Amino acid sequence: MEDGKDAAVWRLFIAISMPDQVKDEIEKTQRELRGAFPGNFMRWTKREQFHLTLKFLGNVAEARVAELADVLRSACAPFNTMRLRAERVGFFPDMRYPRVAWVGVHDSQNELARLQPAIETAVNNFTSEKAEKRFIGHVTLARIQGIRRQQAELLSKLAQGMTNRFFGEWMADKVKLIRSELSSGGARYTTLAEFSLSGP
Repeated sequence: MEDGKDAAVWRLFIAISMPDQVKDEIEKTQRELRGAFPGNFMRWTKREQFHLTLKFLGNVAEARVAELADVLRSACAPFNTMRLRAERVGFFPDMRYPRVAWVGVHDSQNELARLQPAIETAVNNFTSEKAEKRFIGHVTLARIQGIRRQQAELLSKLAQGMTNRFFGEWMADKVKLIRSELSSGGARYTTLAEFSLSGP
């Protein structure tokens, strides 16, 4: 049997892409925040990394990717195309101790809230990552480290003016299985498979 150390593992996640016009609007808000906070305590998400993550899988054996794709195809099959909306700026875990700045993503039919747990359940045997207690659809704007209280208060005031901000909407008709390869230049993403949201 082949030594387990030599077996290839890929860093994978499952996501929904967004159109360029929505990314354009998110970038505008990024620039606005960047202008207000020029320090290095906010690590900004690159445009090519804007996507709605449904599940981060972590390391998965390359030999299991085809099996994973089959499972995901079946999990996505019952769901229809969704009209998603990107709006409002929020923070995890909260505004007092912000660690992640994000743009919310949701749909009026609440299909996204049903799709994500279906995927979570389907891929349970492929990942050691914990299931999310409560899924909140979002696109990460920035990760925050070492923020001071005065900066957090300023960020909170600025964010209050962004609670009703609208970034756009689009029809999401597929879910993607994506490989992430980390390097000194940042992450590189490769789509391994796509799963149609065309309903039963």
